[in-house]
Order: sequence, then C-alpha cells, then structure tokens
Amino acid sequence: MSKIVVVGANHAGTAAINTILDNYEGNEVVAFDANSNISFLGCGMALWIGNQISGPDGLFYQTKEQFEAKGCTIHMECPVEHIDFDAKVVYAKDKDGVAYEESYDKLILATGSLPILPRFEGGDLENIQQVKLFQDAKEVVDKLENPSIKTVAVVGAGYIGVELAEAFQRNGRHTLLVDMAPTCMANNFDPEFSERMAQNLADNGIEAHYGEGVDRFEGTDGKVTKLVTNKGSYDVDMVCVCIGFRPNNELVKDSGMKLFANGAILVDRHQQTSIPDVYAVGDCATIFNNSLDGEPGYIALASNAVRSGIVAGHNIGGTALETAGVQGSSGICIYDLKMVSTGLTESAAKRAGIEVKTTTVTGCQKAPFIEHDNPDATCKIVYDANTRAILGAQIASTYDMHGNINMFSLAVEKKVTIDELKLLDIFFLPHFNAPYNYITLAALQAE
Repeated sequence: MSKIVVVGANHAGTAAINTILDNYEGNEVVAFDANSNISFLGCGMALWIGNQISGPDGLFYQTKEQFEAKGCTIHMECPVEHIDFDAKVVYAKDKDGVAYEESYDKLILATGSLPILPRFEGGDLENIQQVKLFQDAKEVVDKLENPSIKTVAVVGAGYIGVELAEAFQRNGRHTLLVDMAPTCMANNFDPEFSERMAQNLADNGIEAHYGEGVDRFEGTDGKVTKLVTNKGSYDVDMVCVCIGFRPNNELVKDSGMKLFANGAILVDRHQQTSIPDVYAVGDCATIFNNSLDGEPGYIALASNAVRSGIVAGHNIGGTALETAGVQGSSGICIYDLKMVSTGLTESAAKRAGIEVKTTTVTGCQKAPFIEHDNPDATCKIVYDANTRAILGAQIASTYDMHGNINMFSLAVEKKVTIDELKLLDIFFLPHFNAPYNYITLAALQAE
C-alpha cells in the first residue's frame, strides 16, 4: 500500500486518480486542487458563449463526490503552497485558512498551464478578460447580458481565439480578431489551410486584423474602450486575451527538478520526473513528439493530458507502462468548416530542418454519383523526403471527415511510409467514400 498525493485534479490529475482507484486496491489517494470545480472541458467554452449549447453543466465529467465515493480524499479550493521533496511533504492551505501537511510515498504533479498575459498598458481595465477556467467563461457570459457590450476584440488567432471570435459573433456582437501573425491558426496549419479559415471568418462577418501587435488598451471610467495596435486604434467594449499558455511550474522551479526550455517539467516515458517518486502529467509536463523522432516537446492538449495521467497511474500502481508519445492531433469546426491535423505541417517540418515533400488532393468525400451531402475534402500529407515516412497530415472540408486524421496519427507513430499508404486497404462504399478516395490518390501521386 502506498500513499499517493496528487496536486491538481483536472484532466491529467483526474485520469491518474481514476486509474489508480479503479485498478489498484489498497492505496491511499489524497488530492489537492486550487479551484472550486474539476474536470471542466474548456474546449466547450466557446460553444457556451456562442449559445450553441444551453449551458455549462455538460462541460464537467467528474465531481468531488464521485472521487470520494471511490475512496479519494480531495481538498478543493486548497492550493498547494510548498513541497518539501526531501522530506516528502506537501503543504497546502484552504480558502478558510486551514493548513494541511500531507506526507507521501508517491507524488503526482498535475498543475496544468497558465495563460500568457503580457503586461499591456491599460491591461487592468474592466472588461479585459481571459478564458481559461469555468469562472472566466461564466464572467464573460454574465457580462454579455449587458446590451451595451456591442464590440468584442479577441487577441490571439490560434484555436481558442478563432473559436471565441465565432462565439462572440454568434452571440450578436461585432467581433474583431487581432494577431501578429499574417493569418489565423498559423501554428496549426499550412498557409493554404489557414487562409481558407481566414476567408471563412471574413465571410461570416469577423473583422480580422492580422499582422498587428497590441500596443495598449485605453478606457473611460475604468472600462476598456479602445484597443490600440501598432497599425490602428479600434473602439471596443470587451477584449478577450488568448495568446497562449505556459506550463505552471511554480511549485518546482526552484527545486532543482529538470525542466524543458519553456519551463515544462521534463519526464521520462513513465511520466517520472528527475526527482525520485515524483511524477508529472498534463500541461505542466513535457511529451514525446513522434513527429520529431520522439524528442521531448510541449503540446498542451486535454487528450495528451488524459493519456499521461493514465500512464502515471498505472506505473504508480505497479504496472510498468511507457507512453507511446503523441502526434499533436487536433481539429476545429468553425461555421461548419472542419479542419483537422496531426503531426508536422510542412512549415513546422522545415523550421525543424527536415527535408520534406508533400502531396495534396481535393476530391469529393463520397462516390461522385452521390448527389447530396457530398462536399469536397482537401487532404495534404507531409512526408520525409529521404525515409519517406509520413510526418503529418491536414484535412479540410464541410463534411465530417475527422476520423481520417486518426489513421494518419497512427501512421506517424508507426512510421508508415507514403508508399505503404498507396495500397492501404481502405474500404469503399458509396455512402462513405469514393472508389478512388482522396487519401489513396494523394499517396499515389506522391513523388
């Protein structure tokens, strides 16, 4: 029997706790979380803000009571203030000032990530929002009850920024999208895909200002009224800043624990840190990027967090299990345009110094004689010019073709070559795909 303390009980921490409690009897599990809720699916915030779902209740999948029913002791609204890694003691204090000193045999750090919030002049004005936690989203939703908020600016045109831009527009607000990059989602897709999404946003009334950096905010009576960039000034009633996240390493940055270049906790394939009996999971920790030969990297996704928690839970429970690594598979759906990706884009591969080739095909999703619900899909495959191993793929369509990217994810992990893909057994039925489907055609035309 071991005493296991978990710091942080959102996606990664929740997965680790459930793995231990569901599979290994006799362990004592104690968890601390600074928040008043756990398991909030932040990816659903934009749907809530945009009135595409009726409310936030479905965005939670685990409760404190469910943990307690399994035998876990969990302290909510109880941030950990210090960890003595030599004595193996965690120190925490709850909202009422009650202090806790909890010893451990094994420790899991699941402290997540924190929003990157540059210190813009005027950044403390009212109605300048961030959107990370449930409370952040609720504050935005509540403020949007005020009809005087007519124009909203979203700073940051990555996945979250683009989703929020759609949400505010669906909520009836004039919406600006501002980013220093030349287009939206520049880090997620190659330019031909990013530009398609940028056009999609423009077609739906989003006022985009790409290639502009925020200089400052201005306000009246303590509320934001202007967003000023290096190229212009814009009247606004609310601003959402979502330019990225950084790993939350506050509890370990002075401990001597080995960290990645961006401050994430370095872990091995068992999720162990450089300090004995201490594991790290989720957004606070590194991953192994199969697109880059399994090198340590940082890709903050809930899906990665859950898998890392499962791996740590089994290793602590006594089953030796190594992570398979990740490909960074992700997707987005905006005004019915669906875009999915995995592995490296062509741009990212070139930045990494990899010599790559690509192949792209656009074709109808189903057999050409299917007259309805049969839009085109564009598929781009990135592969190593020398080994011919598939390194990544991107697909875009108004059709829900997202399942295809999972096949490419596995292909990257298993180092399938573009030539092996040419004769892959992809089934045909007119209701689902074409006899010469765009995946096979893309592979066949590869150089």
